[in-house]
Amino acid sequence: MGQALVERYPIAAGTFAEADTILGFRLSELCFHGPADTLTATQNAQPAILTASIAALRVLRAERPDLPAPIVTAGHSMGEYSALVAAGAVSFADAVRLTRARGELMALAGQQHPGSMAAVLRLADAQVAAICAQAADESADVVQVANYNSPGQVVISGGPAGVAAAAALAKTAGGRVVPLAVSIAAHSALMIPAVEEFAARVAATPFTQPQITVIGNVRAAPLTTAEEIRLELVGQLTSSVLWTASIEAMTRAGVTRFVEIGPGAVLTGLVKRIAPDAETTNVATPEDLEKA
Repeated sequence: MGQALVERYPIAAGTFAEADTILGFRLSELCFHGPADTLTATQNAQPAILTASIAALRVLRAERPDLPAPIVTAGHSMGEYSALVAAGAVSFADAVRLTRARGELMALAGQQHPGSMAAVLRLADAQVAAICAQAADESADVVQVANYNSPGQVVISGGPAGVAAAAALAKTAGGRVVPLAVSIAAHSALMIPAVEEFAARVAATPFTQPQITVIGNVRAAPLTTAEEIRLELVGQLTSSVLWTASIEAMTRAGVTRFVEIGPGAVLTGLVKRIAPDAETTNVATPEDLEKA
């Protein structure tokens, strides 16, 4: 993850070196060589994805000055930190520290309240939300919508009994359910144990007014002040990611081209479902830069 950019562009190598220094261990080695189970542990994965994304962003800005400047940015869940860095609302160094803390605190919350997540396909958003409410009542367990990813793709999150009950109801309603390989219930009430300490970390972090409009996950609305950003980042732990509504807000703002920065192309696929007429590109490798 990010290795091809590092081998070719000094600015990418410098980005990973900066993260290594901030964290006090070789995050770059984890990204490039694993082991995979250590890299995918949430306390490592979160700063790793941020670092790979900002490395790609810095290379893109340096190598493709011909591209038009973005008018709005957004990030899915943890990706919102990359969006805030891109918009100049927080430094990369502070974002690395926050994503590491976020991952550690979410992992601890998951140890206290183990959970699960599953993707529900083929059902409407409101239908899945109603199923979660019914399942929570019937199972006496937590289950709620974690991500409204795109039309027909919703992720649910909560305790094992709650998610299992919701999955059964979704299947009965004609949906398809795909369990996710996670052990924490992100974007659910089971993350409440992480909130107080993380709020303190966020309060101690300097934020400034974004230089580019940032659409936040929690309300699918612009984050215009440092205080709004702080409330967003803390609220995000237990709130749904309104990704469909966020992309729709961006299209209403005049966006016709979306560029996904960082490893993978999952968001590019979601955008194609939400805004099929928009142009989409993902940038994660040197080859991607040439076609951006």
